[in-house]
Amino acid sequence: MELRIFTEPQQGATYDDLLAVARRAEETGFGAFFRSDHYLKMGSVSGDPGPTDAWTTLAGLARDTRSIRLGTLMTAATFRFPGPLAITVAQVDQMSGGRVELGIGTGWYDAEHSAYGMPFPALGERFDRLEEQLAIITGMWRTPAGQTFDYTGRHYQVSDSPALPKPVQQPHPPILLGGKGAKRTPRLAARYADEFNLPFVSIADTEAQFERVRAACQGIDRDPTELVWSNALVLCCGKDEAEVARRAAAIGREPDELRENGLAGTPAEVVDKIGQYAAVGSQRIYLQVLDLGDLDHLDLVAAEVMPQL
Repeated sequence: MELRIFTEPQQGATYDDLLAVARRAEETGFGAFFRSDHYLKMGSVSGDPGPTDAWTTLAGLARDTRSIRLGTLMTAATFRFPGPLAITVAQVDQMSGGRVELGIGTGWYDAEHSAYGMPFPALGERFDRLEEQLAIITGMWRTPAGQTFDYTGRHYQVSDSPALPKPVQQPHPPILLGGKGAKRTPRLAARYADEFNLPFVSIADTEAQFERVRAACQGIDRDPTELVWSNALVLCCGKDEAEVARRAAAIGREPDELRENGLAGTPAEVVDKIGQYAAVGSQRIYLQVLDLGDLDHLDLVAAEVMPQL
């Protein structure tokens, strides 16, 4: 079981805030630093000083960190055209020496699209666009140097593309797909994903969705063991009940609710809950850290949770 750090900068964070968390995660042995890809805050927080762009952030971290892996949960297919996104991710992969992972999804937050002037099609079209983007991005990355790439889809057409630059990782950086959809999500994951991620769902729902994706893999004669299986869960760990309560209050949540819906409690409680996810096939947990100023939180998990996994 690998632990990774997952942040939500749209809730209020500067690049320096994110750099501090990424460096502490690197120093303490977490497997990766991931961030959301959102342009508008959610809920009652101020969101100040305003959003930061996910791939601009990762480009900076690619140069300001040394070994930790970097990625998105999840880049929205509505935000960017597939060709330029393939260029961006390949470039950041080069800048990092081959440490980048691309989590990508349909996009879901209507308000951020209207707030920043981006079209927000209906869900069916967003899935169609995501599928075409995956075909184009992976097609460009897999095209041998010196050859060109073409693609004709309903929403995107590519003609005589040099399909450059190439990422460091071959055949391409890992692609993460995820979500709870029962039909199209498993099919896309079976075809394109290197990792399948479920955000903020129960153990029972994890088991059921993992099984759907495994079945979709078998339906196209793909070995499901080729995928990494992961969850994302909010973190609220404390050395005692008082510290758990303090950390819960800092993010506007209740300890009992967090115990039910996330990874909360003492290190022993957190280890036990992680074990329950491992028992249904999860191999990697993204710890959603919402109080970015509390670097001691990462230290505690690294010292008292990680060694027991």
